[in-house]
Amino acid sequence: MIPALLQMRAIHKRFDAVVALNDVHLAVSTGTVHAIIGENGAGKSTLMKILSGSLKPDAGSMTLDGHNYAPDGPKQASEAGINMIYQELTLAPHLTVEENITLGVEKQKFSILHHQWREVEEALAMLGKSDLDLKTPVSQLSIGQQQLVEIARALLRKSRIIIMDEPTSSLSAEDTQYLFAAINRLKQKDITIIYISHFLEEIQQIADDYTVLRDGENVASGKTRGTTLSQLVTYMVGRSLDEMFPRKPHQIGTKIFSAKNIHHPPKVNHVTFDLHSGEILGIAGLVGAGRTEMLRCIYGLDGAKSGAIRVHDKNFRLGSRHFPGRPLKAGMSMLSENRKEEGVAITLPIRDNISCSSLKNFADKLGRLKLKKESRMVTKAANRVTMKYNTIMDPVFSLSGGNQQKVALARILLDGSTVLLLDEPTRGIDVNSKVEIYTLIGQFSQQGYGIIIVSSYLPELFGICDSLAVCYRGTLSQTRPISEWTEESVMTWATTGKL
Repeated sequence: MIPALLQMRAIHKRFDAVVALNDVHLAVSTGTVHAIIGENGAGKSTLMKILSGSLKPDAGSMTLDGHNYAPDGPKQASEAGINMIYQELTLAPHLTVEENITLGVEKQKFSILHHQWREVEEALAMLGKSDLDLKTPVSQLSIGQQQLVEIARALLRKSRIIIMDEPTSSLSAEDTQYLFAAINRLKQKDITIIYISHFLEEIQQIADDYTVLRDGENVASGKTRGTTLSQLVTYMVGRSLDEMFPRKPHQIGTKIFSAKNIHHPPKVNHVTFDLHSGEILGIAGLVGAGRTEMLRCIYGLDGAKSGAIRVHDKNFRLGSRHFPGRPLKAGMSMLSENRKEEGVAITLPIRDNISCSSLKNFADKLGRLKLKKESRMVTKAANRVTMKYNTIMDPVFSLSGGNQQKVALARILLDGSTVLLLDEPTRGIDVNSKVEIYTLIGQFSQQGYGIIIVSSYLPELFGICDSLAVCYRGTLSQTRPISEWTEESVMTWATTGKL
């Protein structure tokens, strides 16, 4: 048995009346990948913040390589060889790739900074991204590329333990495999990885050991090999895998949306498809294939070169004059994949986020808001999507990722839209919150909503969709019933553009 490099014993942490961690234990061995599994709110982040020095435990002890370990802050933890990559990017957008990767570990002589191109290139090469231009500002990179820069920054440090919090949440399948290859190389150098992810298939592929937390307590731990996906789900949420994708009986009716010849080269090339009332249409494809760009053109966030859409009985030509207010007024809403920057205003109250696209419904003839009516309707919408919160005046950043996503869904519910564009609606949220959102989507379809879902998670698309189309280099396949697709045929089309 490999001896434990790190041990956390009887860790307790309380925030006012909320017990975040209760007698939690964790043992991690040298040169292994140890997965921490649990829902949002299970205590994973709190435990890792204690390990990385951002929080202090109320009780308990830690040892690192047999010696007492109690960091005063992240800097001291880093000096001890423990670094954490957070799920939310912490890059400086105006700085270059090299400057971001070397931030905090710059080399200088006589107060003059020296480039570290060789070290940075080696870190990127481990991720399969040696061709990334080091002089490019990270603001010009895609979300997936920015995530890789974040990971490369941790690789540059002399880490014994690297904590990765949802590291693949924005990565393509190819980039994910590059990351896994890099993790395996790190293991060969006796570097330990603590891996947090909601993608249980990833954990089965990359992790050696696992620990499951539920409600701030240990539930299970063991070797990943031999542990089934169904067992992991049951440990996490207390429900079986069969209940992951609850289907609501619904009828597919008349056509309520159509897109014709949408063209925004090079990402969107002459895309045409229809959507019907009650239909849940999935859009699959690799990251960068044009799925998100297609939705953004439809909704008016990006200006398409040409094309047209019809929302219910309203026709719109796409182009520089097409903007979100037009489809919104016709009954269409969009949920962005970038929750932090576009999905919600995290510093504003829950109330303002939910009501922002339907304020006219709470105003009198002079434009004055009826605040009591607004609060009443917002509360009703929040409760309908089963959001967990204290008051509607709480800032959105105080909510878990799953509840932040429900804020965006409640906004759509309140503005009365019946054509929904949902871009990665369950990215970065826990299993239980995913099930709740799948249930909401099913309820929307029962009520006759037409729903388009872009997702990189194929089990999700096969679990909840009625029909499916696949993006390949800006083109879109013919829409077919979900029963006519398999995961193999989806990936074949996504990588070749044909079956």
